[in-house]
Amino acid sequence: MQKDEKQPIKIAVVGPESTGKSTIAEQLARHFGTVCVPEYAREYCRDLNREYTLQDELNMFYGQLALERSVVPLAQNGILICDTMLLTIKIWCDHLFGYTPGVVLQTLRRTHYDLYLLMDIDLPWVDDPLRDFPHLREHFMGVWRHEMQANNARYQVISGLGSDRFQKALEAVNLFIRSIPVP
Repeated sequence: MQKDEKQPIKIAVVGPESTGKSTIAEQLARHFGTVCVPEYAREYCRDLNREYTLQDELNMFYGQLALERSVVPLAQNGILICDTMLLTIKIWCDHLFGYTPGVVLQTLRRTHYDLYLLMDIDLPWVDDPLRDFPHLREHFMGVWRHEMQANNARYQVISGLGSDRFQKALEAVNLFIRSIPVP
Protein backbone atom coordinates (compact mmCIF):
# COMPACT_ATOMS: atom_id res chain seq x y z
CA MET A 1 0.00 0.00 0.00
CA GLN A 2 1.34 3.38 -0.97
CA LYS A 3 -0.08 6.39 0.83
CA ASP A 4 -1.24 9.50 -1.03
CA GLU A 5 1.08 12.30 0.11
CA LYS A 6 -1.79 14.81 0.21
CA GLN A 7 -3.93 12.75 2.58
CA PRO A 8 -2.69 11.97 6.07
CA ILE A 9 -2.63 8.48 7.48
CA LYS A 10 -5.98 8.21 9.28
CA ILE A 11 -6.01 6.23 12.49
CA ALA A 12 -9.38 5.66 14.16
CA VAL A 13 -9.51 4.79 17.85
CA VAL A 14 -12.76 2.86 18.32
CA GLY A 15 -14.58 0.45 20.58
CA PRO A 16 -17.26 0.04 23.22
CA GLU A 17 -17.99 2.62 25.88
CA SER A 18 -15.48 3.27 28.66
CA THR A 19 -12.47 1.66 27.00
CA GLY A 20 -10.08 4.62 27.00
CA LYS A 21 -10.61 5.77 23.42
CA SER A 22 -10.32 9.49 24.11
CA THR A 23 -7.28 9.07 26.35
CA ILE A 24 -5.41 6.92 23.82
CA ALA A 25 -6.37 9.17 20.88
CA GLU A 26 -5.12 12.29 22.68
CA GLN A 27 -1.90 10.55 23.78
CA LEU A 28 -1.20 9.36 20.23
CA ALA A 29 -1.86 12.81 18.78
CA ARG A 30 0.58 14.36 21.28
CA HIS A 31 3.19 11.68 20.60
CA PHE A 32 3.03 12.17 16.83
CA GLY A 33 2.75 15.98 17.06
CA THR A 34 -0.56 16.11 15.26
CA VAL A 35 -4.23 16.79 15.92
CA CYS A 36 -6.94 14.55 17.29
CA VAL A 37 -10.46 14.72 15.87
CA PRO A 38 -12.65 14.72 18.99
CA GLU A 39 -15.87 12.76 19.37
CA TYR A 40 -18.66 15.10 18.24
CA ALA A 41 -21.35 13.05 20.02
CA ARG A 42 -19.95 13.88 23.48
CA GLU A 43 -20.58 17.59 22.98
CA TYR A 44 -23.87 17.00 21.21
CA CYS A 45 -25.23 14.81 24.01
CA ARG A 46 -23.83 16.81 26.93
CA ASP A 47 -27.02 18.87 27.30
CA LEU A 48 -29.45 16.40 25.75
CA ASN A 49 -32.00 15.75 28.49
CA ARG A 50 -34.09 13.16 26.68
CA GLU A 51 -33.81 9.81 24.92
CA TYR A 52 -31.82 9.78 21.68
CA THR A 53 -33.81 9.87 18.47
CA LEU A 54 -32.83 8.75 15.02
CA GLN A 55 -32.58 12.43 14.11
CA ASP A 56 -30.06 12.90 16.92
CA GLU A 57 -27.97 10.08 15.48
CA LEU A 58 -28.11 11.72 12.05
CA ASN A 59 -27.15 15.07 13.58
CA MET A 60 -24.18 13.40 15.27
CA PHE A 61 -23.28 11.70 11.99
CA TYR A 62 -23.23 14.99 10.08
CA GLY A 63 -21.44 16.72 12.95
CA GLN A 64 -18.69 14.09 13.14
CA LEU A 65 -18.29 14.11 9.38
CA ALA A 66 -17.97 17.91 9.25
CA LEU A 67 -15.64 18.01 12.24
CA GLU A 68 -13.30 15.42 10.76
CA ARG A 69 -13.26 17.14 7.37
CA SER A 70 -12.46 20.47 9.02
CA VAL A 71 -9.56 18.99 11.01
CA VAL A 72 -7.88 17.06 8.16
CA PRO A 73 -6.00 20.15 6.89
CA LEU A 74 -4.56 20.66 10.40
CA ALA A 75 -2.96 17.22 10.51
CA GLN A 76 0.78 17.35 11.07
CA ASN A 77 3.53 14.88 10.23
CA GLY A 78 1.24 13.03 7.82
CA ILE A 79 -0.98 11.56 10.56
CA LEU A 80 -4.55 12.22 11.72
CA ILE A 81 -5.86 10.59 14.89
CA CYS A 82 -9.63 10.19 15.20
CA ASP A 83 -11.32 9.66 18.55
CA THR A 84 -14.07 7.48 17.07
CA MET A 85 -15.50 7.64 13.56
CA LEU A 86 -18.70 7.23 11.57
CA LEU A 87 -19.02 3.49 12.11
CA THR A 88 -19.99 4.32 15.69
CA ILE A 89 -23.18 5.93 14.35
CA LYS A 90 -24.04 2.74 12.46
CA ILE A 91 -23.50 0.62 15.54
CA TRP A 92 -25.70 2.87 17.69
CA CYS A 93 -28.41 3.16 15.04
CA ASP A 94 -28.54 -0.61 14.61
CA HIS A 95 -28.72 -1.12 18.36
CA LEU A 96 -31.19 1.64 19.24
CA PHE A 97 -33.42 1.69 16.16
CA GLY A 98 -32.86 -1.64 14.42
CA TYR A 99 -31.43 -0.14 11.22
CA THR A 100 -29.04 2.46 9.85
CA PRO A 101 -30.14 5.21 7.44
CA GLY A 102 -28.88 4.83 3.87
CA VAL A 103 -26.89 8.08 3.93
CA VAL A 104 -24.78 6.72 6.80
CA LEU A 105 -24.16 3.41 5.02
CA GLN A 106 -23.30 5.14 1.72
CA THR A 107 -20.87 7.51 3.40
CA LEU A 108 -19.24 4.68 5.33
CA ARG A 109 -18.55 2.84 2.06
CA ARG A 110 -16.72 5.92 0.75
CA THR A 111 -14.83 6.75 3.96
CA HIS A 112 -11.42 5.21 4.52
CA TYR A 113 -9.27 4.85 7.61
CA ASP A 114 -5.85 3.31 7.31
CA LEU A 115 -5.78 1.65 10.72
CA TYR A 116 -8.30 1.02 13.47
CA LEU A 117 -7.27 0.61 17.08
CA LEU A 118 -10.07 -1.37 18.70
CA MET A 119 -9.97 -0.72 22.44
CA ASP A 120 -10.57 -3.83 24.50
CA ILE A 121 -13.07 -4.04 27.37
CA ASP A 122 -10.40 -4.99 29.93
CA LEU A 123 -10.56 -1.59 31.63
CA PRO A 124 -12.93 -1.13 34.56
CA TRP A 125 -16.17 0.67 33.70
CA VAL A 126 -16.04 4.37 34.59
CA ASP A 127 -19.49 5.82 35.12
CA ASP A 128 -20.29 8.90 33.07
CA PRO A 129 -23.68 10.52 32.39
CA LEU A 130 -23.03 10.08 28.64
CA ARG A 131 -22.49 6.31 28.87
CA ASP A 132 -25.46 4.00 28.67
CA PHE A 133 -24.72 0.28 28.62
CA PRO A 134 -22.22 -1.00 31.21
CA HIS A 135 -23.87 -4.44 31.04
CA LEU A 136 -23.44 -4.72 27.24
CA ARG A 137 -19.70 -4.23 26.88
CA GLU A 138 -19.06 -7.80 25.68
CA HIS A 139 -21.93 -7.50 23.22
CA PHE A 140 -20.56 -4.27 21.75
CA MET A 141 -17.02 -5.66 21.61
CA GLY A 142 -18.42 -8.48 19.50
CA VAL A 143 -20.26 -6.00 17.30
CA TRP A 144 -17.07 -3.98 16.75
CA ARG A 145 -15.08 -7.09 15.86
CA HIS A 146 -17.81 -8.16 13.45
CA GLU A 147 -17.86 -4.73 11.77
CA MET A 148 -14.07 -4.67 11.45
CA GLN A 149 -14.04 -8.11 9.84
CA ALA A 150 -17.07 -7.42 7.62
CA ASN A 151 -15.34 -4.32 6.25
CA ASN A 152 -11.95 -6.02 5.84
CA ALA A 153 -10.55 -3.29 8.05
CA ARG A 154 -6.97 -3.31 9.17
CA TYR A 155 -7.31 -3.28 12.93
CA GLN A 156 -5.52 -4.19 16.11
CA VAL A 157 -7.18 -4.91 19.46
CA ILE A 158 -5.50 -2.84 22.17
CA SER A 159 -5.62 -4.09 25.74
CA GLY A 160 -3.72 -3.41 28.94
CA LEU A 161 -3.89 -0.95 31.77
CA GLY A 162 -2.31 2.49 32.14
CA SER A 163 0.85 3.17 30.20
CA ASP A 164 0.90 -0.43 28.93
CA ARG A 165 -2.26 0.30 26.92
CA PHE A 166 -0.70 3.38 25.33
CA GLN A 167 2.53 1.49 24.55
CA LYS A 168 0.56 -1.22 22.74
CA ALA A 169 -1.36 1.39 20.75
CA LEU A 170 1.88 3.17 19.87
CA GLU A 171 3.51 -0.10 18.79
CA ALA A 172 0.53 -0.90 16.54
CA VAL A 173 0.70 2.52 14.88
CA ASN A 174 4.47 2.38 14.43
CA LEU A 175 4.27 -1.11 12.95
CA PHE A 176 1.61 0.09 10.51
CA ILE A 177 3.64 3.16 9.50
CA ARG A 178 6.73 1.00 8.88
CA SER A 179 4.64 -1.24 6.60
CA ILE A 180 3.85 1.62 4.18
CA PRO A 181 6.23 1.54 1.20
CA VAL A 182 8.26 4.66 0.65
CA PRO A 183 7.65 6.09 -2.85
